[in-house]
Amino acid sequence: MSSDLDLSPPEVPEPTLFESLLRYGLFLGAIFQLVCILAIILPTSKSHEQVETPEPADARSSDQSRKPKGPVQQIRQKLKKESKKKR
Repeated sequence: MSSDLDLSPPEVPEPTLFESLLRYGLFLGAIFQLVCILAIILPTSKSHEQVETPEPADARSSDQSRKPKGPVQQIRQKLKKESKKKR
């Protein structure tokens, strides 16, 4: 009766190179995702925020970008009016 039962461990084939690369690639991908999630959750340093505070320069550039838009919008409105007149 004991000769009928084979209690030896099953034979597991050695992993191929592709299986090894896939396994370690998945581990690296999981670690990368955890690092990205932690970077979002954990607050950033305060010194980085202080470096980007020169707001007056931003206000000047936004004023300059607003000025050219006025004539462009007027030209578009004139073209629309002319196309309506042609109808």
